[in-house]
Amino acid sequence: MKHSPVPSKKISRSLLSCALAGCLALAAPAALAQATSATLRGRVLTDSEPAAGAQVTATNVNTGLSRSVQSTAAGGYNLAGLPPGTYRVQVTANGQATTETVTLQVGQTATLNLGVGGVEEAAPAPEATELETVTVTGTMLAETRTSEIATYVSPKQIEALPQGTRNFLAFADTVPGVQFVQDANGNTRLRSGTQSASNVNVYIDGVGQKSYTLPGGVAGQDSTRGNPFPQSAIGEYKVITQNYKAEFDQISSAAVVAATRSGTNEFEGNFFWDHTSSDWRKATPAEEEDGEKTYSKEEQYGASLAGPIIPDRLHFFVAYEAKDYVTPKTVELGQEGRYDVDDVPDELLAQLGPTNSPFNQDMYFGKLSWSINDSNFLEFTAQVREEEEIIGVGDQNAPERAVSNANEVTRYDLRYQFNSERWLNDAHVTFEDTTFAPRGVSPEVGYGLRVSDLSPNERQQTETILNVGGNPNNQDKGQRGWGFQNDLTFFGWEGHTLKMGVKYKDVEVEATERHFSNPQFYYDIGVSTEQPYQVEFGVGIPGTSEGFTTSSNKQFGIYIQDDWEVNQHLTLNLGVRWDYEETPTYEDYVTPAAVADALRAWPNLQGPNVDYDIENYISDGSNRDAFKGAWQPRVGFSYDVNADERFVVFGGAGRAYDRNLFDYLQVEVNRASFARYNAFFVEDDGQCRNEAGCITWDPAYYDPDVLADLAQTLTTGREWYLNNNDLKVPYSDQFSLGVRNIFEMFGHEWNSEVTVSHVRSHDGIVFRLGNRREDGSFFENPGDTSGAPWGFASPVGNILLVDNMAETKTNSLLLKLDKPFSEDSGWGTTFAYTYTDGEQNIPPEGWPEIFSRPDTDHVGWLPARNVAEHRFVGTAIWDGPWGITWSGKLTLESPKRQISENCLAGPNLCQWDSFTPDGTIGLKRFDLAATKTWDTGTDINFYVRADLLNVFNWRNWRAFEDYWGDVDDGPNPDLGAHRLDIYEPMRSFKLSFGVNW
Repeated sequence: MKHSPVPSKKISRSLLSCALAGCLALAAPAALAQATSATLRGRVLTDSEPAAGAQVTATNVNTGLSRSVQSTAAGGYNLAGLPPGTYRVQVTANGQATTETVTLQVGQTATLNLGVGGVEEAAPAPEATELETVTVTGTMLAETRTSEIATYVSPKQIEALPQGTRNFLAFADTVPGVQFVQDANGNTRLRSGTQSASNVNVYIDGVGQKSYTLPGGVAGQDSTRGNPFPQSAIGEYKVITQNYKAEFDQISSAAVVAATRSGTNEFEGNFFWDHTSSDWRKATPAEEEDGEKTYSKEEQYGASLAGPIIPDRLHFFVAYEAKDYVTPKTVELGQEGRYDVDDVPDELLAQLGPTNSPFNQDMYFGKLSWSINDSNFLEFTAQVREEEEIIGVGDQNAPERAVSNANEVTRYDLRYQFNSERWLNDAHVTFEDTTFAPRGVSPEVGYGLRVSDLSPNERQQTETILNVGGNPNNQDKGQRGWGFQNDLTFFGWEGHTLKMGVKYKDVEVEATERHFSNPQFYYDIGVSTEQPYQVEFGVGIPGTSEGFTTSSNKQFGIYIQDDWEVNQHLTLNLGVRWDYEETPTYEDYVTPAAVADALRAWPNLQGPNVDYDIENYISDGSNRDAFKGAWQPRVGFSYDVNADERFVVFGGAGRAYDRNLFDYLQVEVNRASFARYNAFFVEDDGQCRNEAGCITWDPAYYDPDVLADLAQTLTTGREWYLNNNDLKVPYSDQFSLGVRNIFEMFGHEWNSEVTVSHVRSHDGIVFRLGNRREDGSFFENPGDTSGAPWGFASPVGNILLVDNMAETKTNSLLLKLDKPFSEDSGWGTTFAYTYTDGEQNIPPEGWPEIFSRPDTDHVGWLPARNVAEHRFVGTAIWDGPWGITWSGKLTLESPKRQISENCLAGPNLCQWDSFTPDGTIGLKRFDLAATKTWDTGTDINFYVRADLLNVFNWRNWRAFEDYWGDVDDGPNPDLGAHRLDIYEPMRSFKLSFGVNW
């Protein structure tokens, strides 16, 4: 769709140009450090007095990158834009010099006070040429004077901690309040608090990886067993759960800030391979019941290479990683006991039994880093991710019902950094292209065998026995476009670090959705397995895009942030940002005239009981605007009680806006261009299970072209999604107060942190039913709490409304204790505990629909789904004797509240309700890893690693009996009992080996 700007409701090109030019003009006196870069600051003292004009130089011991600055009149200095790594810091004043060697972490603001002269005067620093041959380990500086609630994940943790998949985000669950989720299909995602994974954003080298079209938070992470990025290319990262500064956009829960590895002055490389299979794991409960273990295999392998092209100036890094999985699945009949298995056709029974779900992934990453001189730095990175997998098989889905999914991500980033003594400019030009395309592997029509209560009034309540034939899934969704962002920091104002930035993106979002273009026929085993009682199919509407939906979106963001060191005790973080996005497909959409006229004239929407105005959902192409209210103030403080960074009180309050997923907005256009129909047939026994009537069965309907002709005669069975004309953007308000402390215990320094927080999210998208009965009411009788009016469709079909109604509210207690790993001690440990009191006002997990209720007020507040009230994660790493590194990880969770409909009061008096499954511990898992390294006496070493996952073979149940019972038979005594589904793995052994050089 071509977008025609409407001056009254769009930001004009001149306004946008002025905003961009205004921000760039500020680069003359100012600049902003990239989110992944570190900042080193402090004071220079000579004989305990401030040293003005001292020269402070930080040089990366591995790459030679250097930054210099002169101290202010008060002795202060600030070195920004430092890539994470180890630095030799030299200070020179009055002809005297001293050095310190420190290690800076990703996105860290570290304080290092330097002294020159006095009784502890140091010798002059070594010559720079020694940096190429000397291996240096620096002191790790703790960051305590910050309002951010953040935790660092170090390279040692990534390298050593046990894990079943090389997904670098798997270590984020060592952070209080964060979960790394792996579902029963192996799909992975990250979530924080009670908000979904879609509210997370991951920033790699300062560039957001946000998914604009699909859920999952990170592009390419919706329904995939793959990794978002090669783990061998990740140097380190930190997770910020609250109080992030104004530079972070398109987020309302956690931010992951990761820095990729770079080449150094030494050539180095790595090759790895790891393997596990069904022979190396215990049987699942379902396999034990079947008496047979299904074959499975997981292999991961890859290599990396890095080094200098021009020492101290130009370096390269390349990495490749791959996954080859074969995951076991079992096809079995559903609802056994409700029918005679002998009635199932033999050709269907032949498809039962073991099968598998293969997955293949290839990931490539490359990076060139050019330190042109001490003031200019240029970097180019490229990422390619390619996946193929077979999904949708197992349980009641036969192999021919499978879906083939192609998932691809391509990203390029050109970064230029310019710095002087008082400011730093960091600019990125980016390009991205992502595709998610699941489609049925079989071209045949679908066959769905069902069972029902055969009484005429109950036949619509059917349950699945088996699905065979082609799958109805047919999608191709993604995003493609370029972006520019410029971040600026000015630190020439004593006590202030002033940050500001601007971002503009031009991205085409796409959502091809042609579900049921492969027709699905349904059969009731109690009536006939040869004649269907229903067909569900989709047909493109001539003269439209026929299910191919695109939107040329424009995104604009701007912010300013001041980190103000008021004195040696108090630091204030004061920021505000504003974001804006145009989505022409939503803003310029015109409701078809026939639909608008029919809905305006529909008597069911005229009665006194109607609770919404249909005019709020009918668009004429000019009554919708892009949301302009995304102002986000963010305020934080930290108070260093003793001015020694060992006991700090901190807190903050802020607002963070996310964005509306295009997958939600596009359904309105999709249903207008690609219609879905449900047609019912007169059955063998003469019955009709559709209130609107049935048609006579004809085998010719197996032909999709004949069904397309049938669609022209159908007056019912179609769906129309209508977006609210005043859709807003989801956001969260966040408040926190905490204390962190550095103390000595057992001869080592420990870090502790205690935080209480409150987060309230608003304006999430909800899909609800717009059908109403003849008197305009939703429920049949006054006082009813359930019974949706699906049988009261409008003259043009069922109406589904799209509104901002989803909310969550969360109160948390976050406890963190760690002793960082160091080479001197040879060990490190972390402990993270989270108490969560979370609620949400929609029951589903996944697609946010409440079709069974008129609005969220009729749902009420329910416990947050899949969030444990108590969660503990502990880790430990020990470099033991004989060159063996040991590590362990323990995860414990209380049972998660489950939600389902409670109809004990009557079939029209159901309420959404929650229950606690059986057991006192909901999830318990203990993993171990051991790595033995052989040093050959050359630059090459070999290692062998063993991971033992779920050491004690604990069964972590995933699914539970959620039927409450009914008014006739009373409560279900098995409510809360577990089924056979588990969070995998059972006890599993994984063997790895590798070569480093």
